[in-house]
Amino acid sequence: MSLVFVLALVILAFILLFSVVKIVPQGREFTVERFGKYTKTLKPGISILTPFVERVGRRMNMMEQVLDVPQQEVITKDNAMVKVDAIVFIQVMEASAAAYRVENLPYAITQLCSTNLRTVVGSMDLDEVLFQRDSINSRLLTVIDAATEPWGVKVNRIEIKDLTPPADITNAMARQMKAEREKRAVITEAEGEKQAAIARAEGAKQSAILQSEGRKEAAFRDAEAREREAEAEAKATAMVSEAIARGDVNAINYFVAQKYVEAFAELARNPTAKTVIVPAEMSGLVGTIAGIGELVGLARDQQRTPSAPPPAPRAPRGGAVPPTA
Repeated sequence: MSLVFVLALVILAFILLFSVVKIVPQGREFTVERFGKYTKTLKPGISILTPFVERVGRRMNMMEQVLDVPQQEVITKDNAMVKVDAIVFIQVMEASAAAYRVENLPYAITQLCSTNLRTVVGSMDLDEVLFQRDSINSRLLTVIDAATEPWGVKVNRIEIKDLTPPADITNAMARQMKAEREKRAVITEAEGEKQAAIARAEGAKQSAILQSEGRKEAAFRDAEAREREAEAEAKATAMVSEAIARGDVNAINYFVAQKYVEAFAELARNPTAKTVIVPAEMSGLVGTIAGIGELVGLARDQQRTPSAPPPAPRAPRGGAVPPTA
């Protein structure tokens, strides 16, 4: 009998021990109730309660939680029906408020997000709903965070997960997007052709300028060459003329031979001339030059020989010599 009593005492001691000693895991907080009334909150770690007086009331999750807002149909300001759903990220900041001020906290926050989502989306046009998701998220966050503050909950983020417009509006948007892309393609192609035409015109302009510059430079070079040739011809003619004036036979021969050869070459280049008469003996040219040289030499000798004195007057038959003047 005594063994059974001892065993009962040991079991009772273990029950009391587990009911009094509480270990709170990290990320959780326990509320303590004394005779059903909230008294304190147990933080992560080990705590000891008063036996038969205090007990754990609510076990609250203090980590950030994700709640799924179910999809619902919302009518926009311009009477378009869209399907919207979202997700909300919450975190319990005060365990006692979240435990005793609201019943079924996740459900309450989900319903609160659904009603405010209808309100925000219903006050906007369809285009605004489709292209201003960030604005919807920020407005929902402001409203819901203010509403859940008395519950000791912090709403960190709200994101629109899916937003589906009606099928006919989706098809119209697809056609609009296709038309816009085709318009951009046509504009881009036209711009490319414009740039290509400008580049070709600029290239033709530069080519014409370079050709004009080339012709100008060539004409300048030709004029300079003719001027140099004329100067050389003038100098050669002057030198030959001076040599002829001095009576140089070689210069005369050179001058006559040069003119003869030039005339013969011009006659040979004439396209209308069908027959070219060539002297039978080229020595005739040399003989001609030699004859001209002899004439020049004779004239030179005459210039160098003094003139003979005039003959003396005859005496008259009578023998008397006339007086001299």
